Amino acid sequence: MDIAGARILVTGASSGIGAALAPLLAARGAVVGIVARRRDRLEQVLARCREHSPGSAAFVADLSDLDRAVAVVDDAWEALGGIDVLVNNAAMPKRRSVTALRPEEVDEVMRLNFTSPVRMTLALLPRLLARDTGMIVNVSSLGGRLGIAHEAAYCASKFALAGWSEAMAIDLWDTGVQVRLVLPGPVDTEIWDQPSSDPPLYHGPLEPPATVAEAIVAAIEGDRFETYAPDLRSVVEFKTADIDAFLEGSAAMGREQAG
Repeated sequence: MDIAGARILVTGASSGIGAALAPLLAARGAVVGIVARRRDRLEQVLARCREHSPGSAAFVADLSDLDRAVAVVDDAWEALGGIDVLVNNAAMPKRRSVTALRPEEVDEVMRLNFTSPVRMTLALLPRLLARDTGMIVNVSSLGGRLGIAHEAAYCASKFALAGWSEAMAIDLWDTGVQVRLVLPGPVDTEIWDQPSSDPPLYHGPLEPPATVAEAIVAAIEGDRFETYAPDLRSVVEFKTADIDAFLEGSAAMGREQAG
């Protein structure tokens, strides 16, 4: 996919990875549509995009409202004159031990992190297939390949997005519509400081959002399905090779960090 001249819709664009990605895409010549709940933050990102791409546009929406999520696809298609790439980046955390999780909390996380990207993709996909070109980029997480202590709801949503992406890539293999899966590791975003979640157990180094933004750009321009940012594939390979050792070690680490 050539970013220059492409029309790219980025969700979760008012902060973090999305706020770093959208201006980067605009600087590379894309016309960018950006989506988020916070109008003031979104307008700041839009101003940065329009420095390079005057035709960029913003759409204020709470994507956990699934009808609104689908409507954003229609609004962006009309405003941008079409969509070539959809970057499903919007997400929320939910750090809570599974012993304390409430069903409605799990539903809330799944709705924003998984069902909303699915609905937006299905709203856009027939149009991409009619042109036989386009791309869906799903931003999952390292937590979409690894279970993490106190992250059961979040991991469930990100595992679901990873599985959806793999199956979708298979179904679309013989079409001109491509799928990319991006798996960020620990990134310095607002996800770590949320009043609706317990304090994080992780206190290690954090990558800047620009690291993931650059990886997404590379994924769009490249030909590989899966991208880790930073590259923590070896941790996933260890887990796959010996899941029992991984679970035992993760439980011990969780106890140590909680204590």
